[in-house]
Amino acid sequence: MVEGSMTQGAGQGPMAWTMAAHTPASSPPPGPFDGAPARPPQDNVPAPPPAPAAPPESAELPDGYTPTARDLPVIGAGRTDTLIDQPAVHLLPAPESEGEATAGPGPLYVVGDVHGYYDELRAALTAEGLIDADGSWAAGNARLWFLGDFTDRGPDGIGVIDLVMQLSAEAAAAGGYCKALMGNHELLLLGAKRFGDTPVQSGAGTASFQAAWLLNGGQKTDMDRLEDHHLQWMARLDAVTEEDGHLLVHSDTTAYLEYGDSIEGVNDTVHDVLTRSDADEVWDLFRKFTKRFAFRDDSGAEAARRLLDTYGGTRVVHGHSPIPYLLGEVGTEDSDGEQVAVEGPHVYADGLAIAMDGGVTMAGKLLVTQLPLAP
Repeated sequence: MVEGSMTQGAGQGPMAWTMAAHTPASSPPPGPFDGAPARPPQDNVPAPPPAPAAPPESAELPDGYTPTARDLPVIGAGRTDTLIDQPAVHLLPAPESEGEATAGPGPLYVVGDVHGYYDELRAALTAEGLIDADGSWAAGNARLWFLGDFTDRGPDGIGVIDLVMQLSAEAAAAGGYCKALMGNHELLLLGAKRFGDTPVQSGAGTASFQAAWLLNGGQKTDMDRLEDHHLQWMARLDAVTEEDGHLLVHSDTTAYLEYGDSIEGVNDTVHDVLTRSDADEVWDLFRKFTKRFAFRDDSGAEAARRLLDTYGGTRVVHGHSPIPYLLGEVGTEDSDGEQVAVEGPHVYADGLAIAMDGGVTMAGKLLVTQLPLAP
């Protein structure tokens, strides 16, 4: 086990995710989704209409809602011209000896959804001075948070997880840290590995984690390389944290409020759900954490305040919903090679929310950003 990579959720007891039962086969089972394709093509998937598959956050989940439709595109996978952030600040060097004290906490960085784009992640972290050319931690006492969704859609999700686990140990040794939150795709991969095609109760009838995973970009290469230590690491990730007045979450949803009235309470509840390993209960957790757009419309600032008033902080920082979707700008294959216009994080909801998913799966930008941002 990589030292320092298992601290989140520590004390929860043995996890139930070490079992290899129901590992999905390389081809999906007959789909229970009324003719929906069982597995999307891996490259150059055309963009769907801009309307999201999930219902608006402000509305209650309808009886028929289930996160089993492929709701976001993968455009131009395998391209080499992905935009990355440029170096922005000077970082404090690592202490020369174990006894040397640092001058307080280092700069705070957050990383949006990676979705298996390992090379793009390496390039973005290198550009910010957080890792060196060999992929090792180079940021001294800097603090780095990943907002979840490491796998699916992109080519090397397990490589991404391995890198984050490696950096967690190296950053701790240098006086900083690298930590990660649980995204809905971590829940999806955990469920697909543990429960496979076991039926679960969905608002649209019978569903399964395996089918939902395949429909939402699941990669057979990731499943084949998934090992027990990856499962343990994912199952122990926290869902919510607060750093320097920033409330960090994966999803732009208020569903976290259903799992506790404190950060500790939410994280304990999520860990408890995963430890019990009940398929329907884990599916319900996954289903709620797929909701999006809570802070986008007229009621968005109020929704953000609800989270901030409950858990603390002055701004919600999230991934999950790509910025092009939040702005209504969605790229397509016939856009004459133009990139989706993502220049950096999107500050919205009266300045109370910061979106960090630059849409790397849709020819956007993998964001690595230092906080705080100007209002």
